[in-house]
Amino acid sequence: MATQQSVAMKVDRKNLPPFDRESISAAEWQVRVDLAATYRLVALYGWDDLVFTHISARVPGPEHHFLINPYGLGFDEITASSLVKIDLEGRPQHSTPHYVNAAGFTIHSAMHIHSPDANCVIHTHSPDGAAVAAQDHGLLPVSQNAMVLWGDIAYHDYEGVALDHSERERLVEDMGDKHCMILRNHGLLTMGKSCADAFMRLYYLERACTYQVKALSAGVEHLNLPNQGVPEHTAGMVQWSFDGGTAKIGWPALLRKLDRANPGYAD
Repeated sequence: MATQQSVAMKVDRKNLPPFDRESISAAEWQVRVDLAATYRLVALYGWDDLVFTHISARVPGPEHHFLINPYGLGFDEITASSLVKIDLEGRPQHSTPHYVNAAGFTIHSAMHIHSPDANCVIHTHSPDGAAVAAQDHGLLPVSQNAMVLWGDIAYHDYEGVALDHSERERLVEDMGDKHCMILRNHGLLTMGKSCADAFMRLYYLERACTYQVKALSAGVEHLNLPNQGVPEHTAGMVQWSFDGGTAKIGWPALLRKLDRANPGYAD
């Protein structure tokens, strides 16, 4: 069994500079606000898992730095200021009283390294997502939500807690040119050019899993599958909208919803 030390690294405050809000660029601060909002939205929709799973975002600039949650805070507690800046190995770049889950970032770093489009990566252990991840047939085209993502979903076999960085290579190979992944016997993952894009993909994928779990509860023999070619046709009609289109429409409404339900993420 993995030890706490093997899956989390505590910051050495003696060797790292303190977090300084005044030194952060406007571009980084906007990413911090969007990422904190994404954490709270995932919690609001019930897709969080205590203090586990992660959402990461690329910091604008050439340093290859990323933002991730301070290990130990609930997703509904995350703020722009509390996010920890790390490098590709999960090493914090400023002091913080919290752990950083280095094992969790193994999966995220693979995606960030692999794709310039992976400015935000979301990983969940939601009940319905994990249930579909445990089904040998994976996601079925039983709903419009599933068909919208058809052809953009990859699969990766479970290898245990993600402590081995060599798994990055297999994650990247399995992901290919897709933007969504079902981590078998584990959970879900989505990525996007922005937090909004990654969240909208997650929303569709989570809902697709929920619909499938409910549909299968009546038995496989009662499923109505679409005609051949329909899932591909459906995906082709709307796939373009995930890179800015759907998010541009839905993200402001999501932020207003969050402002009413759980404000303070921009602190």
